[in-house]
Amino acid sequence: MDYTKLASDEVIEKTAKGLEGRRFKSMVVGSGKEALAAIQGLIPEGASVMNGSSVTLEEIGFVEYLKSGSHKWNNLHAGVLAENDQAKRADLRRRSVLSDYYLGSVHAITEDGEMVIASNTGSQQPHLVYTSPNLILVVGAQKIVPTLPAAFERLEKHVIPLEDEHMKKLYGSGTMHNKTVILHGESPMMKRSATVIIVKEELGF
Repeated sequence: MDYTKLASDEVIEKTAKGLEGRRFKSMVVGSGKEALAAIQGLIPEGASVMNGSSVTLEEIGFVEYLKSGSHKWNNLHAGVLAENDQAKRADLRRRSVLSDYYLGSVHAITEDGEMVIASNTGSQQPHLVYTSPNLILVVGAQKIVPTLPAAFERLEKHVIPLEDEHMKKLYGSGTMHNKTVILHGESPMMKRSATVIIVKEELGF
């Protein structure tokens, strides 16, 4: 199977409707540039922002924009990285799970709107499932699959080998598939905002 092939417009539309039916907000844009513009419009001045490690966010220019300081957000990630004391850094990372906004991506999204995110450490998972009141997930259209079994097949056969290679190049050690989150939907009781931006480009793994 070609895991890099973009979904058709019909499938993208079906997926967006599937997301909406599960109480996720959906947006469809044509490019990474448009995705970045959408993010800039969604996050208000003064909001605290945390992001997970994401090739997708790098490719659309979000990581560079966040580092540039050209925004008026509170960049929690920068605060974590700037702290040299390991104990204080760990404490800042724990506190960052309470960010107003969390940005990341997913490893697969089904046509019915369910999303699968795998992790080595699980550091991004508290944001995804509970702590951050606003989620923004940017997803390349090549990550759309028909079903949950197909999502796990994509994860095991395509994503993890590429992520392992990527981590080895960056840090000298690979990744492990230790924890997985499936986002089936959002509870209306939580009053959270979870926005999924589907991009009609190949982004990330």
